[in-house]
Amino acid sequence: MDRNTFTGMFMIAAILLAWGYFMKPNEAEVKQYQHQTDSIKNAKAGIKTTPAAANKSVNLADTSTVQQQQFITVENELIKVILSTKGGRVYSTEIKGQKSYDGKPVVLFNGDDNRFGFKLPLNSKNVNTNDEFFQPVGSSFSVAGKDSSSVTLRLAFSPTQYIDYVYSLKGNSYLLNYAVKMVGMNQLISPNAKALNLEWKSDLIQQEKDKKSEQGYTTVYFKKDAGDVDYLSETKDKEVKNEEPVKWISFKQHFFSTVLIAKDKFPGSTLNTETDLTKSYLKRLSADLTIPYQSKPTDELNFTFYFGPNQYNTLKNVGNDLQRQVNLGWGPLGWINRWAVIPLFNFLDNFNMSYGIIILILTIILKLVLLPITYSSYMSQAKMRVLKPEMDAIKEKVGEEDQTRLQQEYLKLYKQAGVNPLAGCIPLLLQMPILLAFFRFFPASFELRQQSFLWVPDLSTYDSVITWGTNIPFIGNHLSLMCLLMTISTLIYTWMNNRISGVTGQMKYIGYIMPIIFLGALNSFPAGLNFYYFCANIITFAQQFIIRKFVNEDAIHAKIQENKKRPSAGKKSKWQMRLEEMTKQQQAAQSKSKK
Repeated sequence: MDRNTFTGMFMIAAILLAWGYFMKPNEAEVKQYQHQTDSIKNAKAGIKTTPAAANKSVNLADTSTVQQQQFITVENELIKVILSTKGGRVYSTEIKGQKSYDGKPVVLFNGDDNRFGFKLPLNSKNVNTNDEFFQPVGSSFSVAGKDSSSVTLRLAFSPTQYIDYVYSLKGNSYLLNYAVKMVGMNQLISPNAKALNLEWKSDLIQQEKDKKSEQGYTTVYFKKDAGDVDYLSETKDKEVKNEEPVKWISFKQHFFSTVLIAKDKFPGSTLNTETDLTKSYLKRLSADLTIPYQSKPTDELNFTFYFGPNQYNTLKNVGNDLQRQVNLGWGPLGWINRWAVIPLFNFLDNFNMSYGIIILILTIILKLVLLPITYSSYMSQAKMRVLKPEMDAIKEKVGEEDQTRLQQEYLKLYKQAGVNPLAGCIPLLLQMPILLAFFRFFPASFELRQQSFLWVPDLSTYDSVITWGTNIPFIGNHLSLMCLLMTISTLIYTWMNNRISGVTGQMKYIGYIMPIIFLGALNSFPAGLNFYYFCANIITFAQQFIIRKFVNEDAIHAKIQENKKRPSAGKKSKWQMRLEEMTKQQQAAQSKSKK
């Protein structure tokens, strides 16, 4: 290359560099060009736009904006709720004053382990609000007493087309009001849409010491608009599709719940529970809810969240039968707990006593109420003991081979003596509903949670005085001292009862087997329940000791002999007539089989 050629190329390059520098567009021209490009894209998507300077909200079509998740905190004396701009949803909720089994705060709606959003069928594409970024209109706040406040998170498509999530919180409340306001969305949502879907999924984290037990209480509860409260199986994974309207949905754990309550109702719902033992979370619960939609320029949907304890009175005060989540037992068991046990327990709770003392007093009161039944049962056993020598004589005379004749002779003796052999069983049957009601009450009682008594750190779960590394069939990986004391006292009670009743044969040994079975069955049950059974046994010992001091078996024997002399002793009761008729039928059947 000669010198003239090189000089010419250098001058051309210099001119091009100078032209690029002086003709470069300024910042305003770049923004205008970007806005024109976005407008073309929005026009193709069917979304109206206005100049970018007028749009202060997050625009889904504005890809030039870098969106980052922000958090807003709203709290009162009872709960601390963290809202996220991603999805505009509740990110987490801390229940103040409550700790998990490992000392951490109790947190519901645990961060990114949840999904909560509306599925919007737009004209151009489907949008799930859980994945979109909202812009906060307002800031964090804290309320107390009778105060209340609110904050808004906005998902804007344009200044005239947006969705507002309005969260309102009052002081001293577990309720968070949640309003969904849609403005101009009828222009964007498909005209064929008659309903919107609300997706809610949650991986619940363990809060209690016994994970297996807590899983057994964790499931989805729901209230039908007709008034019935129902729930999915607590022990099996299940999916249920409700065609009938539902008033509320609850993701319930053992002692805490997250409930979504509709102001009107959810016309349809699909509910699901999933247990994966390989995962760290407790259970995965999900609900796909149908929300009515009318294509209006402005529409509003209203809901209420409940984040709080499964405490019977607290849930009852919220209304909508939320207290039905506390499983107090079926039929009569639930009635006894609702109308007798809970009011009495709450009355004793007002005196600020240890819950172990409250359980003891509750047991004493129960035993006093049942004292007439206990006395009747003891008297029946005393009569049977007085008759035992005569029954032994009949047995020796008739022999054990002919059981039918032996039973007939026993019935004659009972009739002459005026003794009903079932009188001792009937009082025990009358006590069973009350005993079973307590069996349901103590595991469901939130008040016992993390309450200590003696060596027990938490009355709502088992006390592991001895633990070992592996699970042993029948008993598990620990031994509960409270359960062991209950078992020993039951064995002693069985021994005393056998002496009093004079039971012999196989029935004598069956009574000793049942307490051993209960040791394995109740070893992982709440220490409060085992303490109640232990107290009940000790009080029963005392009652029987006192009753024996006032019962004269010689007088009972004299009374029986007097009954034998009465003319009425020859009359047969309807029960005796039916029993004799059954005995005759058995004899006829035996004779026929021999022939």
